Formats: sequence, structure tokens, C-alpha cells
Amino acid sequence: MYNLQIIEERIISIAKKMGLSKNKLLINTGLNKSVFDNMKKGQIPSVDKIHKIADYLDCSVDYLLGRTDNPEINK
Repeated sequence: MYNLQIIEERIISIAKKMGLSKNKLLINTGLNKSVFDNMKKGQIPSVDKIHKIADYLDCSVDYLLGRTDNPEINK
């Protein structure tokens, strides 16, 4: 299973480097607050949502999921 804390931390970290808040990221990707709320409840976001976030943040899905420490792999 994936570590939801790692996923959230990586999303927030890259967003901050881009000068984005969580809310601005969600608005720009067309997602809603429930993405982060559901992660806090132990629910992993759908593949579509993770893919949308990875594309917007210009990193790999594998990086967001904690499968690699290199955001450029499998982009």
C-alpha cells in the first residue's frame, strides 16, 4: 500500500516550490478539497487525480506515490 503521508508531502512540497498553495493547486487542476481530506481519512486519490496532479506539477506519478525519489523518472 502507498504511504498517504508521503504522497501529500510530495504534492505540497512541489506546489510550494512553484509558489502554489494547496487550494491554488486544486483550483488549477480542477480538483476539490476532498482530495486532501480523503487522504487524511486513509483514502488514496484515484489514478486520474494523481495523474492530473503529476502532470500539473510536471513530475512523475511514481514520484508522487513514493515509488522513486527522482521526480523525472517515467514522466
